Amino acid sequence: MLLYAAPILTFRRVIKKGSVEEFSCVPYILALFNCLLYTWYGLPVVSSGWENSTVSSINGLGILLEIAFISIYTCIGLVASISMYSSPMKQVITTKSVEFMPFYLSLFSFLSSALWMIYGLLGKDLFIASPNFIGCPMGILQLVLYCIYRKSHKEAEKLHDIDQENGLKVVTTHEKITGREPEAQRD
Repeated sequence: MLLYAAPILTFRRVIKKGSVEEFSCVPYILALFNCLLYTWYGLPVVSSGWENSTVSSINGLGILLEIAFISIYTCIGLVASISMYSSPMKQVITTKSVEFMPFYLSLFSFLSSALWMIYGLLGKDLFIASPNFIGCPMGILQLVLYCIYRKSHKEAEKLHDIDQENGLKVVTTHEKITGREPEAQRD
């Protein structure tokens, strides 16, 4: 039982850091298969009666632990992927401007996610495909948001240029939100 519970310390570290670092998921998947096999062996269907109930019960608990470890391993990857794809969208919706969400970043995020999803599906690798099942629609959503709010961004750029030509102080969306100038404009 201690063998199956030993990764608890590792996964505490993974949860605390929010990253799986260089840890591989393969040992936990293999341990899950091992637990499934021994649980099956310990059942009365395979063994004669309940003589191997200890084997079945300990490995049954091992199944639960290994599924939890694999789920944590996968979810941290999904959370990072979702965060990466969705981070600029809140600001675009709030400011109704695509000033801080460049078109090519959105386009290539979508294309990259679509290609990795296809690669993962063709290679039957769900660890590669699964985050991109979320990244692909998020990339599409970024492109849709860009199409919706690009006109307001172009209009703001025109007004910005006109104001600068007339010598007026221009207030950017960043200044409106934060109340201060971007780092590049200071000094």
